[in-house]
Amino acid sequence: MTPASQRLKTNGQSALNKTSIGETAVADFASRLRGTLVQPGDATYDDARSLYNAMINKKPRFIAQCVDVADVIAAVNFGRDNDLLMAIRGGGHNGPGLAMVDDGLVIDLSAMNAVRVDPDARTARVEGGATWGDVDHATHAFGLAAVSGIISTTGVAGLTLGGGHGYLSRKYGLAVDNLLGADVVLADGRLVHASDEENPDLFWALRGGGGNFGVVTSFLFQVHPVDTVHAGPTFWPMEQAETVLRWYRDFLPSAPRDLYGFFAFLTVPSGPPFPEALHGKKMCGVVWCYTGPEDEVEQTFAPVLKVGEPALHGVQAMPYPMMQSMFDELYASGDQWYWKGDFVKEISDEAVALHVEHGAKLPSMLSTMHLYPIDGAVHEVDENETAWSYRDVMYSMAIVGVDPNPEKNEELRSWTRSYWNALHPYSAGGAYPNFLMDEGQERVRASYRGNYDRLAQVKATYDPDNRFRVNQNIQPASTS
Repeated sequence: MTPASQRLKTNGQSALNKTSIGETAVADFASRLRGTLVQPGDATYDDARSLYNAMINKKPRFIAQCVDVADVIAAVNFGRDNDLLMAIRGGGHNGPGLAMVDDGLVIDLSAMNAVRVDPDARTARVEGGATWGDVDHATHAFGLAAVSGIISTTGVAGLTLGGGHGYLSRKYGLAVDNLLGADVVLADGRLVHASDEENPDLFWALRGGGGNFGVVTSFLFQVHPVDTVHAGPTFWPMEQAETVLRWYRDFLPSAPRDLYGFFAFLTVPSGPPFPEALHGKKMCGVVWCYTGPEDEVEQTFAPVLKVGEPALHGVQAMPYPMMQSMFDELYASGDQWYWKGDFVKEISDEAVALHVEHGAKLPSMLSTMHLYPIDGAVHEVDENETAWSYRDVMYSMAIVGVDPNPEKNEELRSWTRSYWNALHPYSAGGAYPNFLMDEGQERVRASYRGNYDRLAQVKATYDPDNRFRVNQNIQPASTS
């Protein structure tokens, strides 16, 4: 590893031209890390600052690649003592690129990805840099699974701290509803534990309040007996979209909680396992995941096959990790992404018509719109029990413009914004924080509704100087 004092030289210019931090302080910081301190000019710098969303191009001054809690404490202390803007990187999936920061310090947890499963207690302790693929690998060996999202490359920390909904949510609630405790490095460098018994105010805030309160170095989750599932998509021609979406809004809420399905507009990928006749066609569909008894599969899906004329019904038995990773290759890191979201209480006939109008105009093969169900077990938790307050909605909507080509960025943004502007009047007002871009403070406040002021009080207790503000920021309540 190149000594820190040598790495301060970048293209013949001293890094001291950009910051008042002295070489000795940087060298001392580097010596305290078991991990690596990456800086501009290092061979690994560009890889270290790359994100899932290639539309984001930020250039941090320091990237502390932490390997343990001591490294995290050292990084937080260095950032605070030198008044650096700090970003926290877990899986790096975040849409607006909040895992990176220009000319500041990135606390990179991606090497901290260990998972330890207790099969008797049905718990999993997960480090802050793990992805859901890491969790699936560890838990599946015991016939267990955690509530997560729909792509296994997503980071555990980001998804969980935003609330966390996915294939198992109708049956087992949100990721935060299954969180039993967390270890957190605070802005003052202390490591604390948060649970119902210890620092319960912090534990409440972590369950939906994002990365506002510290660096979470580990999570303890309740996991569930999920092994083989019956899962996959059903596709219908776009001409049947109005019929299918109206049926979906009526059918799913009354379906057994073992059945999860999100509605989507999509372009069928050109390749297996999809029939060649469907390649490149714009369609609507529902992606299913059924965790119930095998002898009830046929009757569970019988109503699906009676809707319109399905062009494909691809439901089959598979290991849960296979379902979780189904979209990993299709949505690999490095594409251009722009997304907007909203919570939705109901889908009116007027909203259906607008969805069909805009869904038919997908600007690229990877662009899509998803309606994720937010019901079942999610509704059994009071809106004030966790920071996630939208316990009364039925769907979380994500409108996503995606393409590998940067030249399409404006088209992706335009379609996404136009679609969202048309549907926002039919929304509940706020959005899943993980689906927010850089949309301003009022939008953040709307996404927490009545829980925002309480979150601001917790923020004032644990991060009064707002050191952790590279996020969907909750500003500390005034103490004056």
